[in-house]
Amino acid sequence: MNHVCIVIPVYNNPKTIKNVIKDSLLLDMFVIVVDDGSDIEVSSLLETDTNLTILRHEKNQGKGLAILRGAKEARERGFEYLISIDGDGQHYPKEVAHLLPLLKNGNIVIGNRKFEENVPNSSKFGRQFSNFWIWTETGKWLGDTQSGFRGYPLSILDLELTHNHYDLEIEVLVKHLWSKKEIKEVEIEVYYPPKGTRVSHFDKVEDNLRLSKIHSKLFFQNILRVLRLTLLKLKR
Repeated sequence: MNHVCIVIPVYNNPKTIKNVIKDSLLLDMFVIVVDDGSDIEVSSLLETDTNLTILRHEKNQGKGLAILRGAKEARERGFEYLISIDGDGQHYPKEVAHLLPLLKNGNIVIGNRKFEENVPNSSKFGRQFSNFWIWTETGKWLGDTQSGFRGYPLSILDLELTHNHYDLEIEVLVKHLWSKKEIKEVEIEVYYPPKGTRVSHFDKVEDNLRLSKIHSKLFFQNILRVLRLTLLKLKR
């Protein structure tokens, strides 16, 4: 599908990013890597490829901004959709095949991760907690609102997005639904390394605080949004 590209936001994953990019290029799709201020520049780990471009933030700016930087690059290159893949090796690029058929009509597509026995209980709770809050904000129940394996239409760049980190991945789902667009889901396989070996840059204090703030903000914005829509209907 020549209207879809892959975007890989990455920060300090030198042990996994090379294979993630290599496996992504095997799909014969254009790959945009956004190096979000990694200590070891991603470009130094790779050979050049005509289907690959690497963008770099000199300082870490957050996963959300890295995704948006990749989306802007994708739009400039004429693509209509992107598929985001994390650079930590959790996602199998071959699973892109499950998302591609659903990338149409401006849909967002979420790859719902199959959680195996070695997945921490904190991750399972976090997913359900996030799913619940997005339901209160949109009225739609989604199965894995914390998955970073997603297909996005580049129309997300037209949304009023104000957050820069993991919280943007929540904001974009809610505001996409508020704009009367659809979100589709498909199950995907993921790799969860043994306890203590996975490299994650999710800060349990700072990032959970950001997520709590964005959910509170969206919850109250939705109340005001529903009241405004109700008043408009009553005036007709």
